[in-house]
Amino acid sequence: MKVNMRGILAFGAIATVSTLTLAGCSAGAESDKGDESTDSSLVVWVDAERVDAVQGAADAYEEKTGVKIDLVGKDVDTVKDDFIQQVPTGKGPDITMGAHDWLGELSTNGVVAPLELGDSASDYLEVALQASAYEGTTYMLPYAVENIAVLRNADLIPEAATNFDDMIAKGQAAGLDQPFVVEQGAEGNPYHLYPFQAAFGAPVFGTDASGSYDTRDLQLGSAGGTEFATWLGAQGAAGVLNTDIDGEIAKQQFIDGKSAFWLTGPWNVGAAVDAGINVEIDPVPSPTDQVASPFAGVKGFFVSSESNNKVAANDFLVNYIGTEDVQLALFEAGNILPALTAAADTAASDPIIAGFQAVGEEAVPMPAVPAMGSVFQYWGIAQAAIINGADPATTWQKLVDDVTAAIQ
Repeated sequence: MKVNMRGILAFGAIATVSTLTLAGCSAGAESDKGDESTDSSLVVWVDAERVDAVQGAADAYEEKTGVKIDLVGKDVDTVKDDFIQQVPTGKGPDITMGAHDWLGELSTNGVVAPLELGDSASDYLEVALQASAYEGTTYMLPYAVENIAVLRNADLIPEAATNFDDMIAKGQAAGLDQPFVVEQGAEGNPYHLYPFQAAFGAPVFGTDASGSYDTRDLQLGSAGGTEFATWLGAQGAAGVLNTDIDGEIAKQQFIDGKSAFWLTGPWNVGAAVDAGINVEIDPVPSPTDQVASPFAGVKGFFVSSESNNKVAANDFLVNYIGTEDVQLALFEAGNILPALTAAADTAASDPIIAGFQAVGEEAVPMPAVPAMGSVFQYWGIAQAAIINGADPATTWQKLVDDVTAAIQ
């Protein structure tokens, strides 16, 4: 799908017009962290860059119900810790914006309340709904979904690759020494390599009857995990994967036309387009006959377990934030695919967004369980070692043993 920046800008203009009723004064700088709500008000912590996108919904809710919404612009790097620390004191917000992979930590700390989506649950992308639940209970109102895909230089390679080997062959036929790049680095990057691991039937964890990740079922140690490790070693030996290539080097290789395929996220599309690359978005080419499923990261809103006004908080999220106009306003602020299906389909009038949406249909939520900290502690280092020549079978088994011991 060819990038058309004029299309992106035009869509932004359309979204702006359609959300004029959502425009309002911004909460601006971060307020005091001790702001408290009353029965006739709600304090909502929002990423400072998205306050304007939410302000219209806040104004509309206050006009309709008489409940005042106090929007507080927050630093995304500190909001989670602030929320966990302040909710037990009763001085935190009623609602906070955040990421789905916080859920395990938030739930473990007892700072989030269940959310009732009701009939509106069917209005959201499936992966967004999956990510919004923890141990079978929904805790988050999703508003955006993000995943990686392959950016292809369509001037160098006119057609998408049918599989991983075909991708490399196409690049070599075009005279490229490094047809494909993906961010790695000295300690590896399992997030970017996960689609290939998944294609070998080796997810991190299995799932229980509710569809939630089951930390007792560590699938890293499956036969597929060992097969993936063997494949990883072969790609390292062939120079296809290289731990010397970090994010900046991968970007430069693609921008300079030295690589035709780049596995990355929507956050890097702008750099490629600005460099004049004719970009199309492709699925992640699989090294097996199975789909290469990337992780999905979902953003949303949580209700505090200590809120004095949970009914109003639930109502505001489901019936105001969960509307097409508001989700499109949030899309305009961050250019991340909306979680609401109707809004996602509208945003996908741009081919780049449509490309990521199509790949996202095969994505799975990043596990939000606290045990992921133990996984990441060893995962990337083991992958990097295998790429650099360590024995795949023994190195992968050590990874499994280390993670198992850490979880237990």
